[in-house]
Amino acid sequence: MLTGKVALVTGSTSGIGLALARAYAAQGADVAINGLGDPADIERERQAIERDFKVRAHYAAADMTKPAEIASMVAEVETSFGRLDILVNNAGVQFVSPIEDFPIEKWDQILAINLSAAFHAIRAAVPGMKARKWGRILNTASAHALVASPFKSAYVAAKHGIAGLTKTVALETATFGVTVNAICPGYVWTPLVEKQIPETMAARNLTREQVINDVLLHAQPTKAFVTVEEVAALAVFLASDSAKSITGALLPIDGGWTAQ
Repeated sequence: MLTGKVALVTGSTSGIGLALARAYAAQGADVAINGLGDPADIERERQAIERDFKVRAHYAAADMTKPAEIASMVAEVETSFGRLDILVNNAGVQFVSPIEDFPIEKWDQILAINLSAAFHAIRAAVPGMKARKWGRILNTASAHALVASPFKSAYVAAKHGIAGLTKTVALETATFGVTVNAICPGYVWTPLVEKQIPETMAARNLTREQVINDVLLHAQPTKAFVTVEEVAALAVFLASDSAKSITGALLPIDGGWTAQ
């Protein structure tokens, strides 16, 4: 149980992030969610967390491309709840294109949201965790933190960067009761993955069915999408005291993809 703990999950208004926020709330943690979307929908999700799990839930509207807003978000959570125990860097975007056509602004955006945002959040959260001698930092990486795929230069570069950031901060915080790990999912059926389908159809001149079966699930020996519930269960375990000796780890949950 995580009663008395406070978790901040970025990119948590839908998909994996929302599943993680709800999983932590189900274990008794107060949660702060962050992300894009219709304000009414976000408020509905925030209220649902409070109603379903009888915890406090807060929405932080930080723009994950802006370092000052990220630092302010961490400070806001610490002020509102009195502490921040669990930080999940989950916000992410994707774009699929051959390297020679890859828009420079898309490269900059993906590196900012998928990699630099995690650095800024960790930098702001670590002092409080060190002072309290307890903390859990979890980075949502990807199988693409371990292997590459064509047409995803920015995303793969960012996720490989997250792998290095995870290991480095784990070493820096190892004697302070703080663990830092990365979950590396394969293809999870989320809005982010669904959005890739038409882009990949265009990039590879394939049908929707071909993209799903021959591209997305081709790499996963199980031939099935990972579920958000499976990812959330791993995230809850990594936040528990039972996982206190797991740090600096890159943990695949990918249906066997990176075993190949």
